[in-house]
Amino acid sequence: MSKKYRIEKDSMGELNVPADALYGAQTQRAINNFPISGIALPPAFIKTIALIKKNAAKVNMSLGELDENKGNAIIQAAQQLMDGQYQDQFPIDIFQTGSGTSSNMNVNEVIANLASNIVGEIVGANDHVNMGQSSNDVIPTAIHISAATECHNILLPGLSHLAETIEAKALELENVTKTGRTHLMDAMPVTMGQELGAWALQIRNAIERINSTLPRVYKLAQGGTAVGTGINADPQFAEQFAKAVSEETALPFKANDSFFESLSTQDAMVELSGQMKVIAVSLMKIANDLRWMNSGPLAGLGEIELTALQPGSSIMPGKVNPVIPEATAMVAAQVIGNDATITIAGQSGTFQLNVMLPVIAHNVLQSIEILGNVSNVLADKAIASFSAREDNLQDALSKNPILVTALNPIIGYAKAAEVAKAAYKKGLPIVDVAEQMTDLSRDELEKLLEPKHLTKGGISS
Repeated sequence: MSKKYRIEKDSMGELNVPADALYGAQTQRAINNFPISGIALPPAFIKTIALIKKNAAKVNMSLGELDENKGNAIIQAAQQLMDGQYQDQFPIDIFQTGSGTSSNMNVNEVIANLASNIVGEIVGANDHVNMGQSSNDVIPTAIHISAATECHNILLPGLSHLAETIEAKALELENVTKTGRTHLMDAMPVTMGQELGAWALQIRNAIERINSTLPRVYKLAQGGTAVGTGINADPQFAEQFAKAVSEETALPFKANDSFFESLSTQDAMVELSGQMKVIAVSLMKIANDLRWMNSGPLAGLGEIELTALQPGSSIMPGKVNPVIPEATAMVAAQVIGNDATITIAGQSGTFQLNVMLPVIAHNVLQSIEILGNVSNVLADKAIASFSAREDNLQDALSKNPILVTALNPIIGYAKAAEVAKAAYKKGLPIVDVAEQMTDLSRDELEKLLEPKHLTKGGISS
């Protein structure tokens, strides 16, 4: 069957638009111009643009600029988009005009179409839905609002859950002592509680980093219009808009101190992405520790046993892999790559406008989403449920020659090195070799070399 079209017109002329499409000519031009990746802007971003249109209509009505019938129809239509309806009407590729004008007009056209049907008269995409606005302030505002709300809805809850889960596991394993490792080589003992405590602090610091950045994300561009001067927006619009959005989202948004900064830079997103890169690095470290600790089960370290979640091989029966740490590591790699893109895009503020806004929006929101989601998965499917293999831990610990470090203040470094080398060579517990090679009694040595005692630091006596 041949597809049916209707004729739509914009300032550049006429073109065919699918007959059942809610969007108009400018959206269709963007669809035609950017068949690049097939990746559309995420629903959270589209819903945020709709949120902007809804609250802009409210403010414009309160200022007497917008007819109430049209304004209320815009509000009703925008709410439908915010509720997740008509998501198939936003197909424009993220690799589009750098201001995001195509996506702004896409939302304007859909809302105008819906609002026109609601009110029974023409509601204009530019004159009414986009009143007092420009793509140049709408898209930066949408980036900030969507990033802030997704941090609160996804990222921060995920990180908090992960931190709490690690802390609970650290408490559970606080008395399990194991061989510490530096350079992947045997070192002085630590408890698993101490080891996991370091992970927990990494995640607590991550939460603090995000919260320290959000005050700059809360500053909005809306009201700056085309270049930062506020042309075509009521002087009261910016402040009233920020207040309206704050009331709806329960987040402390406010108009930025300088709209020129808002439109020409994306420094707050570069900062937020940088903080997420740190989180990715932390998660990569935790994931790799888990993989090493779980390695084996016979020929690896075999310190812990992760919960078996799925078969690990299509050819080797019985093989089980650390799939959750591996997925976490891939998320970390993606976020680090996203940060590189956001960094380059952030440099693209030329004079009064940054011209890589859609790709910034895509990458920031993806990083927020996958970091928050993988934090929950890592907590629930790896950390909460793994078990310590204490028999393996104690066997390795009893033979660890590096315990001799505790004897340094008594027998000296050189003599301690001799004892350690002999223990390595003979494959005997360090206490047996030290008894043979020093004047210390067995009781003294057992006290000095007791692994749990050595996890508390200080000088043995």
